[in-house]
Amino acid sequence: MRSRVAGVRRRDRHGRGLRGPLTPPQAPVSRTRAERFDDLVHDEVRRLVRRWGRELAPVEFAVEDVPEVDPWSEGPVPLGQTVPGEDGRSVRIVVFRRPVEARAKGEQELGRLIRDLLVEEIADLLGLSPESVDPSYDSPDD
Repeated sequence: MRSRVAGVRRRDRHGRGLRGPLTPPQAPVSRTRAERFDDLVHDEVRRLVRRWGRELAPVEFAVEDVPEVDPWSEGPVPLGQTVPGEDGRSVRIVVFRRPVEARAKGEQELGRLIRDLLVEEIADLLGLSPESVDPSYDSPDD
């Protein structure tokens, strides 16, 4: 085993040069799938808050990878959840990234699914119909 000397850059063993990223870190292509998902949720939340700012001011939005579910439970895995505010905490609307990504068949459908999920959670929280929260809502019955 060869020891490495700090600060010395070496070529890889096949002589093709140093390995590293092909794009700069600020380039959109270098964003992870989770970061792109977070961006989609953030953009949709920002759009909905522009319309419902006063009503959504006390609401916190979050993204988690997967929901905590009983492994023996039957039924669909939730895509999102509204967590009631207790003990002085804010109401939280949580979007579960992995189930939403698994359900979507592409980038465009992913954006639509996130939009519809957030609209449904907000409508349920405010006691309104999804169509009144966002006229562009796609009803699952369509």
